Amino acid sequence: MSFVNPQFFWVMVIPLAIFTYLILTHKDNFLQIFDEKVLARLSAGDDSLPLVIRNLIMILAVFFMIVAMARPVIDHGDKKVTLEGLSAVVALDISGSMRSKDIYPNRLEFAKKKMVALFEEMPTDELSVIAFAHSAFVLAPFSSDKGTLTQIVDGVTDEYINMASTDFRALGNFAVDLLEKKKPKILILFSDGGDKKELEEFADIIKSENIALYVVLVGTKEGAPVIDAKGKPIKDREGKIAITQRNDGLGEVALDSDGAFVVASSGSGSIKKLVEIIKSHHQNREQGEITIHDREEYFYYPLGIGLLFLLIGFSSLPRRENRI
Repeated sequence: MSFVNPQFFWVMVIPLAIFTYLILTHKDNFLQIFDEKVLARLSAGDDSLPLVIRNLIMILAVFFMIVAMARPVIDHGDKKVTLEGLSAVVALDISGSMRSKDIYPNRLEFAKKKMVALFEEMPTDELSVIAFAHSAFVLAPFSSDKGTLTQIVDGVTDEYINMASTDFRALGNFAVDLLEKKKPKILILFSDGGDKKELEEFADIIKSENIALYVVLVGTKEGAPVIDAKGKPIKDREGKIAITQRNDGLGEVALDSDGAFVVASSGSGSIKKLVEIIKSHHQNREQGEITIHDREEYFYYPLGIGLLFLLIGFSSLPRRENRI
């Protein structure tokens, strides 16, 4: 057995030992330090337990608490733990329609929150994060460090949004390259959809490469105006305000690839459901090993004993008598 914080033990035990020695064996010398009236207040009376026994109980209570603060442990040494999980590419749509505010605060920020929720539901899985609009690019390479991935996603601001139309074909080809050496090949997409022709070409690419597509759809069927970088609605060629609606056709592409889709909701249920589907479709694979320091904590034993002694000591203190 060893102590995690041995400094607590040595710093506190030595003064406690001196204090105990002075109380039990050198009361006269102790009186030179404390006034007799003050010492009488500090010392317990003799109504229920002898003074020496009561003092010993209180000293033992303090001693065991000091041992608890020192954190006694049994050290089992370093152990290697195998991490298992899936590898997947997570893609975030940053096209102009993601500025629309039919969901709060807008589609982009809402999708980012759902991506972070996905990270939390896949703690040991190896994920790569990419962004796409007219072209696709890597935000983060494959990693199991969800804290870093979360920071990277949080850093995607309105400035990333590309007003050009979404090129799903470019996204498909980019995903093929990233998932070339991965088995199974999984693509998780956060988007509000795209044009029918673009989606058909995208579907052909992922089918030919056996990529399982899982989609989180953001936005509403009713849609909302497309907004520019200054926050103003964009007008079409006829002078009317351009409206962008969620296109569930992307979800149909996911189903055709033996994947699945969910419509993102305000709670965490939709993301949990999607992760459950992904896990049921694919078997975890070994993602590497990590080394952990294994030790058993035993501080609660001396802490419990110390509290018990403390309770006994306080319960045996004499009561004051009311004098008229």
